[in-house]
Amino acid sequence: MAQPVKSARTPRSTEKRAPEGTESPGSRRAAAQRLSMRRKLAAAAMELFATKGYEATTVDEIAAAAGVARRTFFRHFRSKEEAIFPDHDDTLVRAEAVLDAAPAHEHPLDTVCRGIKEVMRMYAASPAVSVERYRLTREVPTLREREIASVARYERLFTSYLLGHFDERAHHDGNDDPLLAEVAASAVVTAHNHVLRRWLRAGGQGDVEAQLDRAFAIVRDTFGSGIGAGRPADDRGPAAVASADGDVLVTVVRTDAPLGEVMRTIERALRNR
Repeated sequence: MAQPVKSARTPRSTEKRAPEGTESPGSRRAAAQRLSMRRKLAAAAMELFATKGYEATTVDEIAAAAGVARRTFFRHFRSKEEAIFPDHDDTLVRAEAVLDAAPAHEHPLDTVCRGIKEVMRMYAASPAVSVERYRLTREVPTLREREIASVARYERLFTSYLLGHFDERAHHDGNDDPLLAEVAASAVVTAHNHVLRRWLRAGGQGDVEAQLDRAFAIVRDTFGSGIGAGRPADDRGPAAVASADGDVLVTVVRTDAPLGEVMRTIERALRNR
């Protein structure tokens, strides 16, 4: 399998972005107001879905419950099922920003795991709302389909990112690099969704981020060695080295080493002593 390198790929998103640092206070306020209205409409929709039922609830009723006109609803959502997920668009942007700002020394899988944590934080910010939304998506097939479509967007983003850390010249028939990137991205999303569902079924209780880190460690141990560092190598040596001698463990760590990589190095040394 070809060793991954950072390739000069085109940006993942086709949307035009403003130059970095040019976002004005006014545009930030507008974005915050937009998200606030989307959440208000989503709250109204969920309440009506819970009391009247999904099929019996109309867009006009959702708009009226939120205190806005029908046209305001359609400025924010294309349909009533879309209103149940007001934060996914903004969360996808934040996840992509994590990938774009990743430090050069970070393993690509660690970057992807940090990116999808933005999704978990979206749910964890409002546990009661997230639990109710989970209940509704289990009961209404249309909402479930919308949720699956949202998950697929994250998976495509992360697959594209991991592919960007392989040498594109090595992609040819029979080469496993694209397959590895897609399977690894799917594993990260699956691990996230497994932990999320367990947390939601528990009523939004517990340290969900710690549970997520444990799940990601399994993914990293399974796929990390195949993907490799994913960025241009330097001559500084490994980020962390650990060796065990009897009851003593000696670890040498670079100051810029990611904590996750340090912990995995220590765990491997302890297992192999």
